Amino acid sequence: MALIGKEDRETIRKMFDQEFVHDVTLVMFTQEFECQFCRETRQLVEELGEISPRVHVQVYNFVTDKDKAEAYGIDKIPAIAIIGTKDYGIRFYGIPSGYEFTGLIETMIAVSKGESGLSQKTKEALAKLESPVHLQVFVTPTCPYCPSAVHLAHRMAIESDKVRADGIEVIEFPHLGQKYHVQGVPRTVINEKVHIEGAAPEGMLLEKILEAVRPAKS
Repeated sequence: MALIGKEDRETIRKMFDQEFVHDVTLVMFTQEFECQFCRETRQLVEELGEISPRVHVQVYNFVTDKDKAEAYGIDKIPAIAIIGTKDYGIRFYGIPSGYEFTGLIETMIAVSKGESGLSQKTKEALAKLESPVHLQVFVTPTCPYCPSAVHLAHRMAIESDKVRADGIEVIEFPHLGQKYHVQGVPRTVINEKVHIEGAAPEGMLLEKILEAVRPAKS
């Protein structure tokens, strides 16, 4: 049984036809056992590949293709790396279902364009980054505010080679929810030490990124 309905497939196909500039590759990591939603995530990714010839799909086994997992920085599954003309460091962990599916489509379009759509002020600030930034956005499929938080983080990664951004479906990774004290979603964790509750606007996320890379006072 298809996960993406016929009507939705046609809508997505039209969006890709109209919006895509460059091809997009979805690199998915999975395994056969001890992964609750790996099978469904793989099916979803492969169905997206069937919708448009401009969407390419590569599937790797997390265990047997360990070198590939390390090359893409994948440390948990199911995982999807969304690649455009280059690897922007954009990842989604867990199945992008519910509201998150819309966010995945939006990120694919942004990656295809290779354009973040961020303000000039944000672009200039990100261009000055000297330290790496890791954004982890914790979400659930039923959260209507989560896709915008993930998409904003992904746009930051498109804009700067210093930024990598993960969307993480926290129900599938409860140990991370405990580690990062995720009581509500979305919750964005920056470089393990700064966090934001809720879907922050662009300016606030930028401010928190700069706070995270600011040297600690001695």
